[in-house]
Amino acid sequence: MTVTLTRADGAREQLSDDVLDEFDAALRGRLVSGDAAEPEPRQEWNAMFGGPAGLTARCTGTADVVEAVRFARSRGLLLGVRGGGHSVAGLSSNPDGLLIDLSGMRGVLVDPERRLARVQGGAVLGDVDRETQAFGLATPLGRVSETGVAGLTLGGGVGNLESRYGLACDNLVEAQVVCADGSVRTASEAENPDLFWALRGGGGNFGVVTSFTFRLHPVGPIVGFAGVMYPLEEVAAVERKWREYAEVAPSEVTTAVYGFTFPAAPGMPEVVHDRPVVVVAGVHCGPDPDMGMRVLQPLREVGTPLLDLSQPMPYTAVQSAFDALFPRGVHRSYWKSQYLDELTDDAIDALARRAQDRPAPFTMLNIFRVGDAVRAVDPEATAFAERTSPYMVSIDTNWTDPDQDEAAIAWSRSTFEELTKYGNGRVFLNFTGRQDEPLQAGTDTAFGRNLQRLGRIKAALDPDNFFQLNNNIIPTPG
Repeated sequence: MTVTLTRADGAREQLSDDVLDEFDAALRGRLVSGDAAEPEPRQEWNAMFGGPAGLTARCTGTADVVEAVRFARSRGLLLGVRGGGHSVAGLSSNPDGLLIDLSGMRGVLVDPERRLARVQGGAVLGDVDRETQAFGLATPLGRVSETGVAGLTLGGGVGNLESRYGLACDNLVEAQVVCADGSVRTASEAENPDLFWALRGGGGNFGVVTSFTFRLHPVGPIVGFAGVMYPLEEVAAVERKWREYAEVAPSEVTTAVYGFTFPAAPGMPEVVHDRPVVVVAGVHCGPDPDMGMRVLQPLREVGTPLLDLSQPMPYTAVQSAFDALFPRGVHRSYWKSQYLDELTDDAIDALARRAQDRPAPFTMLNIFRVGDAVRAVDPEATAFAERTSPYMVSIDTNWTDPDQDEAAIAWSRSTFEELTKYGNGRVFLNFTGRQDEPLQAGTDTAFGRNLQRLGRIKAALDPDNFFQLNNNIIPTPG
């Protein structure tokens, strides 16, 4: 199978059958060309970036990743990496180059005595929650069970436990990384500490992480859960009352507000079918779910409920509660985000206007209360620099019609621009769209002072910017 791929310098390189056969023989996994008539093992989440890579190495372990990195390096090929395939910006696809696909590497090994979990780089959140909850343990990981652990953690990792236990990257204690030269390094506080610092929020700039070791905490198996739908017409009043609660809530509570149109889902009351709603959600991760429900009760009283799904709930169910709103390969998506130092009445009014003027039903306008434990970490302790803002707004522009691309993206950008009057200009890179923007877009505001150190670490480990299909950090020696 002769294949022509794009090089990192933009040139094209033709790979002969003999070259590909030799590469294939070096893998325990499989080498698949882009024209192969077979389904992808893990579909790309954002439908704007669907389709197979020019050539895919479906890796089964670290040794396969080493072979793929060395092969790509020797040929100068443009290299991409797919963990969970859940990148909003399409960074886990590479239609013209070589893709390292980790979807076959999703093992999770739990050490309940030491409260640690070793997680392979292709695992998704649901894989981890399933295994850790068998021991009544969890680590902070996202809000959608199909999200990839790798991309989420390397980008910081916000989620349902963050107020009490911080970000996913704050709970990373060790990583195994295949670096640009093909070497395998262990990164921790004691070993390769600069690399370890950079991995905690610096994205996929520094290598392919084939395993993560996380610190675990006692959570569940039942937690307190609040999930209440209010009419979207009441969104401004609801968000004001939610703000009052969020600013005094205990650290066991992580809470957010979501504005979107609820679908006509089977088994759900007709009153919410295709209804624009504002959903107020909260998770109490303390040991007593009944007490947690009492603490969460005010979230059930911030407006006129259309539907109240609040109840003590298995933590694994909470972690998958929003999955249906984020199906793989269905929505075309372009997201923006911004942190706010204060959620003012004017900001709420602006958000309310925009929430009622969304371009498509599944477009969401959300406000997250940034957790106490997140803000307790020094901004320079990890690469993830945003540790001071109490709120983050995400503009999740999702639609299905390709003819609507231009209008939907324009709406997202104009909403972001309006919110700059109330935000501080800093962004969350995992909630970033990628349409005509350079790969470096947003890194200066996201990383702040940490960008200089990240550039030096990048120069030491990847001076040629071999790993560039990411929220890219330019190597800056010295």
